[in-house]
Amino acid sequence: MSEGFHVHGADEHAVEHEAHQGNSLAQMVAIFTALLSTLGAILSYQGGLAQNEAMLLKNEAVLKRTQASDQWNFYEAKSNKAHMMSVAADLLPPKKATYYRTQIEKYEKEKKEIKKKAESFEQEFKDIDAESEHVMAPHQKLAQAMTLIQIAISLASVTVLTRKKWLLLFAGISALAGGLLWIWALGM
Repeated sequence: MSEGFHVHGADEHAVEHEAHQGNSLAQMVAIFTALLSTLGAILSYQGGLAQNEAMLLKNEAVLKRTQASDQWNFYEAKSNKAHMMSVAADLLPPKKATYYRTQIEKYEKEKKEIKKKAESFEQEFKDIDAESEHVMAPHQKLAQAMTLIQIAISLASVTVLTRKKWLLLFAGISALAGGLLWIWALGM
């Protein structure tokens, strides 16, 4: 989708020139293209908004995935420590192994909490990622609608240049198809 500024082409200049000359076809096309340009600006805004919101959500999802990964790494570190304590407890006499067995219990308890956090972050990632996909879903339809609106504007401009009124019919069909895609995108 085109965003930012719009450069007027020779065809648009010709449409404006004909409209000022009092040509009723040119005036009708000028109004038609002005309405389509307004519609296109709204479509462009909505498409950009959907894309930006989806990207922000994707970034948040990546953050949650990173937090989950950090927790799983912490979990593994605690598992390694517990394993080292277990080896030490097995190698030492039972009197001296008590401290290590206590440490093993401590690490096992900590691992449960860490696992809960990691699973929670993973679920948040999945939820936010799904929301991002949902927000992004209408973007393609909005882009297609914008393309059809731009085609309609071009066809309407060519109508004035060539004075072939039948081209205006195709411009109208293209605009209608763009409008229908827009409605479809809003319903997503």
